[in-house]
Amino acid sequence: MTADPELREGRPPLRADARRNRDQILQAARKLFGERGPEAPMEEIAKAAGVGVGTLYRRFPDREALIRAVAEDAFGFLNEAAHLAKREESSGWDALVRLLSQTKRLQVSVQLAMLSARAQAILRDDPEINRLRLDLLDVLDELVRAAQAEGSMREDVGTGDVAILASSLLLRKPQDASEEFVRLAPERCLVLMLDGLRARPGSPLPGRALTSDDLFQSRRKP
Repeated sequence: MTADPELREGRPPLRADARRNRDQILQAARKLFGERGPEAPMEEIAKAAGVGVGTLYRRFPDREALIRAVAEDAFGFLNEAAHLAKREESSGWDALVRLLSQTKRLQVSVQLAMLSARAQAILRDDPEINRLRLDLLDVLDELVRAAQAEGSMREDVGTGDVAILASSLLLRKPQDASEEFVRLAPERCLVLMLDGLRARPGSPLPGRALTSDDLFQSRRKP
């Protein structure tokens, strides 16, 4: 598990109430960054966290500090999830599916690492983020090669293909999309992606078929 940045930087541990505020801010920022990118207004993050803007800035003095904290949280979670999947699942394919099912944290990582030029500039030279990201890619590479060796995964793809496919299905949600669409779309796209990666596709899709009316229903309301 990723070390607490407060301890790693030599600062004393936070009081219980301060830690609770910090965790609430990170949770809210993670959600809004995943949905809207790291330019989401700080005031909206504070409101979603149930704290005042002053409290947010006491914990994170600027947007750069918050982006770093959210990125470290997301990559740390995924890193731990990858290692757990590798140890606990009986096959490389099952471990890969388990990791890719962490759509919420993956979405945040994609937004910060691939889609936001500002976040890329902030995180590019961060040693802890780079360590976590490289470790995650190493485990992903092991899972891909294991699944291919088992005969579960097609042999003409690589780790880069998997990473790009995963990032593509986690782009920001369409404007005015319904809650059902937001919930079902990543799940369905993940199954379609995995079927495309399998040597013998055929998994059933969850939920129901999404239509063009679902996509534009808010705009078509009177």
